[in-house]
Amino acid sequence: MSEETTNQDAGEQDLDLASPPQVDDERWGMLERVLEALLLASDQPLSIEQLHRLLGNELGVTKKDLRAGLERLEATLAGRAAELREVASGFRIQVRPDYAEWVSKLWQEKPPRLSRALLETLALVCYRQPITRGEIEEVRGVALSPNIIRTLLERNWIREVGVKEVPGRPSLFGTTQQLLDDLSLKSLDDLPSLPEIKDPQQLEAALQKLGEQLHEVSHVADAPAGTTASAAEDQPAADDEAAPADTGAGDEAGEGDAPPAPPTVH
Repeated sequence: MSEETTNQDAGEQDLDLASPPQVDDERWGMLERVLEALLLASDQPLSIEQLHRLLGNELGVTKKDLRAGLERLEATLAGRAAELREVASGFRIQVRPDYAEWVSKLWQEKPPRLSRALLETLALVCYRQPITRGEIEEVRGVALSPNIIRTLLERNWIREVGVKEVPGRPSLFGTTQQLLDDLSLKSLDDLPSLPEIKDPQQLEAALQKLGEQLHEVSHVADAPAGTTASAAEDQPAADDEAAPADTGAGDEAGEGDAPPAPPTVH
């Protein structure tokens, strides 16, 4: 056996899914159980980088090994009420959507459904970010209630990403990883493309689906039935001509507190 072959064999100490017959089943099983324990205990998704920092030295595993272990865990959970899901922030174990209605029975009070005004605002941020409050109002044709922006900010679904270099320097808004996590998406590319929702009926269907997905997040959250921005809070833009939309002066003047950001259900 050549020295080169010997050195190559010596360097292949990590777990390798590509060679199942040579894999130590006990080590794979241990890795799978540890991954499951970490994902169940964490209140946030865990990325490959985070998992590697936690387990790399202790278990002597590579990032490739961790992905292989996650694939094994996903297969183990197949057919169960819980599933392994990769979202924008990393991996998490969550209740399958098919069982959301049953899980919601744990909470007596159901949170209010998200208003169409809030969904339209959120959709515009998703598809046209970065976008200002004034640009949102221009598209929707009505003055935007400060409660809607506050609710989206406090739920951590949108964030200020900068200012637009125009008079008044209005804030620019974009989406967050939390929104993608709550929608169980890895990236905004997983949303329907703009050409697919230009038709009014398709836009209506897209908004309805977005509302259902986000409502499922609120549906299983231990949150009080507080106030949310509603379509009734929107006023015709003509009624608000004296107050520039993008000054931000009214963002702290809304009534009521927005519901807290819902936790991930394990």
